[in-house]
Amino acid sequence: MSRPPFPPFTLETARQKVRAAEDAWNTCDPHRVAQAYTEDTVWRNRSEFLTGRDEVRAFLARKWDRERDYALRKELWAFTDDRIAVRFQYEWQDADGRTWRSYGNENWEFASDGLMRRREASINDVPIAPEERWILGPRDDDDATPLPLR
Repeated sequence: MSRPPFPPFTLETARQKVRAAEDAWNTCDPHRVAQAYTEDTVWRNRSEFLTGRDEVRAFLARKWDRERDYALRKELWAFTDDRIAVRFQYEWQDADGRTWRSYGNENWEFASDGLMRRREASINDVPIAPEERWILGPRDDDDATPLPLR
């Protein structure tokens, strides 16, 4: 299995990789998303540490069971040959109907086959009023709007 584009990244291929990740995560399909990671991928997500694609898949299933009406935007921050840094915002509702915006940064490292072998994510959650939501679903193909500082 491989997942283009492959390292070493250019500005164009790094942007493609970020957009592909955004599109996949917006499906909220743990099986589809987990396929972008190596079998032995290593993650830090907030204070949780995961190893392997199976743990990632289970984590994502729990995440999207808890984070309802999930919608995400990612933006390229920086890149090198086999690493990409992104910043992101996503919005969601909890089981009690409260609305949240989550802000974060991720550092990604890729294997030569284009699969992600390492992901480190720092994320903060901020309660918002439902009318403050601005991410209402997947991005249109031609939408390159930068993330606001909100």
